[in-house]
Amino acid sequence: MFADTAIVRVVAGRGGDGAVSFRHEKFIDKGGPDGGNGGKGGNVVFVADDNTNTLVDFRMKQEIKAQDGQTGGKQNKHGRNGQDIQVKVPVGTVVMRDGVLVADLVTGGEPVVVARGGDGGFGNAHFKSSTRQAPRVAELGEDGEAFEANLELKLLADVGLVGMPNAGKSTFLSVVSNARPEIGDYAFTTLTPNLGVADVNGTGLLIADIPGLIEGASEGKGLGDAFLRHIERTVVILHLIDAYQDDPSIAYKTIRKELEQYGESIANLPEIVALTKIEGLDPEILQMQIDSLKSAVDSDVQVFALSAQAHLGILPVLRALLKQVESTRQEEAAEDVEEVETLPVISLDQGCIDSGWEIERRDNKFVVSGAKIEKFARRTDTESYHGLARLRDIMRKLGVTHELLRQGAKGGSTIEIAGKTFTLTEQ
Repeated sequence: MFADTAIVRVVAGRGGDGAVSFRHEKFIDKGGPDGGNGGKGGNVVFVADDNTNTLVDFRMKQEIKAQDGQTGGKQNKHGRNGQDIQVKVPVGTVVMRDGVLVADLVTGGEPVVVARGGDGGFGNAHFKSSTRQAPRVAELGEDGEAFEANLELKLLADVGLVGMPNAGKSTFLSVVSNARPEIGDYAFTTLTPNLGVADVNGTGLLIADIPGLIEGASEGKGLGDAFLRHIERTVVILHLIDAYQDDPSIAYKTIRKELEQYGESIANLPEIVALTKIEGLDPEILQMQIDSLKSAVDSDVQVFALSAQAHLGILPVLRALLKQVESTRQEEAAEDVEEVETLPVISLDQGCIDSGWEIERRDNKFVVSGAKIEKFARRTDTESYHGLARLRDIMRKLGVTHELLRQGAKGGSTIEIAGKTFTLTEQ
């Protein structure tokens, strides 16, 4: 069964808690702190797999979860890190989170971390210093990233076949490659995309055949918008039109309108057009159909005539496609180099970015946000006197407490950081 979309919840492992422990050994009256750190939570890793071609397995899974890190132990024992979970996805899979791109897996064997495990908390041995000989504070492990992932499969191909239902796309693919799509003399024979590789002068040309399009396809009519995404990644479009159409130019314009309404990602792709099923046409009628089609296409678009069933006119089309693919890839490579050479690089020190914070007053509480301070808060056990005292000390050192007081906070005011609430203590 083919499926090119799926929704699955991904949950990275939670970090293990740090331990509070002190050495208790014979003849050692006052043992120092020896609580170990918690282990890191496992990551959720997607791996692009050339042998996987559908997302159907994800429709059977409600959740993909990595292993949690283990709690630290006494004698400075570090908790075991949680194991990553690796999940195979088809090459061309896009991972979205709340409409934002998380990963785009376009290379076979490529691993991508889509959800990172939480860091383990420090044990009390970590906090020992010359002035703090017996710290009783340990950190909680952080939660791993967790979210609902929207998966989309966009086939990767050199050539995308488009056209109305029964235009001869599947027949063309079956003749030029080893693909064996279902073929029938009726509309919508093809219900799922198919891939095949054509050998052109010793070079492989990957061709994608999608279900036929009808007027309104870009708005979801027929099988349209569910499969147009598979054309987005192709280098060139081969637009096939049944030569037995009363007016090929109308069929051409209908499909072009749908491609343009879908978006620039498809509308601006290079295009080659071919009349199909010409084996039974008289030369005069065929020329009339070709002339009709040429009147509708742009002047730089090549128009061919072929019969896949009779193996007529196929090689010139394949050679034109290969030439267009090679030319477009060379242009894209040159543009990438030019962009890298001309774009200025402006960056901020990552430490400055992480240390930044801001305060927002909401109702009767003060909400503090910022990467570094939120990370400390997530790792603080606010039920622990020693843990909360450490967080308040960090706030003071980062200048957060001073700004809270400047904005009107007082002793006893409610502070929220990373979803944790506690009261402010004036220093």
